[in-house]
Amino acid sequence: MFPKWFDDWNKKNPKDIYGPAILVGAVGGAIFVAAFLVTWGQPLATDSMQTGPRGQGMSVPEFKADLATPDPAIALVSENEPLIPEAGEQLAGDIYENVQVLGGLTDANFNRLMAAMTEWVAPEQGCAYCHGDGDLETYGEDNLYTKVVARRMIEMTQNINENWDGHVNANKQVGVTCMTCHRGQNVPSNIWFKITPVNESVAGWSANQNRATSISQSTSLPSDALEKYLLEYETIAVHDLESRVDNQPGDPLIQQTERTFSLMNYFSNSLGVNCVFCHNSRAFYDPGQVTPQWGTASLGIAMVQELNNDYLVPLQDIYPEHRLGPIYADAPKAACKTCHQGYQQPLQGTNVIADWPELATTSGTPVYE
Repeated sequence: MFPKWFDDWNKKNPKDIYGPAILVGAVGGAIFVAAFLVTWGQPLATDSMQTGPRGQGMSVPEFKADLATPDPAIALVSENEPLIPEAGEQLAGDIYENVQVLGGLTDANFNRLMAAMTEWVAPEQGCAYCHGDGDLETYGEDNLYTKVVARRMIEMTQNINENWDGHVNANKQVGVTCMTCHRGQNVPSNIWFKITPVNESVAGWSANQNRATSISQSTSLPSDALEKYLLEYETIAVHDLESRVDNQPGDPLIQQTERTFSLMNYFSNSLGVNCVFCHNSRAFYDPGQVTPQWGTASLGIAMVQELNNDYLVPLQDIYPEHRLGPIYADAPKAACKTCHQGYQQPLQGTNVIADWPELATTSGTPVYE
């Protein structure tokens, strides 16, 4: 291919052609990557949300790519403006039989809400999920457990919107509907059941730990944190910061401390945040130096305790066997992740209650605007 004299000269004067080629390739690759990042953006770029006083390192970093990606479930939220009632309209309680909760709604708004609940909870089964396959005349019957549970869940949703405004609407109007938890599923994801004890072979107090479970967030921390704190009202606390203290009856021990850490880990995973979202990084144990989010979270704890004990646990005898817990046959219960599902606000703060005043009051008389 090349002249003979050229080949002879190359043999007598060998040169390193690989080194320069590698260098040129590396420089060219770096230029390409730099041009790509400038054009398309840094995929690992982060943004920080300040949670406390400046200079304290109290911020929550998040990937910009994640912030720009909406929760897929938001696509299931659609506008559906209520129909302003007119004087003299018949109410659902006067038209249909056995309307125990929403009887004060007009026929149009009652059916509008029923259709929405079907999409939120049972889009595949439709009305039959709660009312069965009978004719419309049979819709007043309470033959299916799903209808009885749904009625109680409507009351629970109304209670949340009316009485827990400080938690649900801490920053702006957001509210909750069936959609907040169900998201098109018959059974909400991230519910929980009792599973303790999980380590009976350990002598003494097993701490219900050292087995990675879903409730302990796949850690060796205690697996009974949700049960103790969000169901049994046990005080959330840690042991004394001083060593060799004389513990008094009722003082938290290291076991309760580990259980508290388990709950805090659950909170972080549920909201996709770190500890300084609620706590001051230099004074974790000082309640006077917490962030505003700490107050919101405290209200959330009290709210979930009420929901579990007043609404969810009492339904245990209503559920069929396959809907109960695998170990204790207990009713499904809620916690932070049931609504938040990895976001600081459920559905990233989407206002889901704006079109549903019927679910924002327990009086039975919605305020339409």
